[in-house]
Amino acid sequence: MIKVQDTAFDAATELRQFQEANRSAGATVMFIGTVREMSEGARIDRMTLEHYPGMTEKALSDIEAEARKRWPIETSLIIHRYGRLSPGDDIVLVITASAHRQAAFEANEFLMDWLKTKAPFWKLEESAGKTHWVDATANDDEAARRWDRRRN
Repeated sequence: MIKVQDTAFDAATELRQFQEANRSAGATVMFIGTVREMSEGARIDRMTLEHYPGMTEKALSDIEAEARKRWPIETSLIIHRYGRLSPGDDIVLVITASAHRQAAFEANEFLMDWLKTKAPFWKLEESAGKTHWVDATANDDEAARRWDRRRN
């Protein structure tokens, strides 16, 4: 399931609902991405995430479908926020469920690596009255590339 929203989510509530709807899974893995307070030595005052409705949901759906091809996950949930966020605000939630933990862990990590580099979100950080667009880092790109080498 994919949700792209400008409102905050409650990770505990989402996890509880996810598990109640998916009782056959033996392993559930959850990742939460949060706006950090510091980036490259500078304090972040705000972060604005932009996206194109429709295009974003399609891209996330394609990424989720790729995870399902590679691992025997029973279900997954991706919630990604957009809009103006502050340090401490949650940006993304990814939950995966599978019969066994390895598939749930690997699928979750794959989803995050590909979301970071392939999802059409644009991040604008505000710091000390200045703004700059944030690109994926070389580490992010390498993390995503390793899945190209490790096709299941």
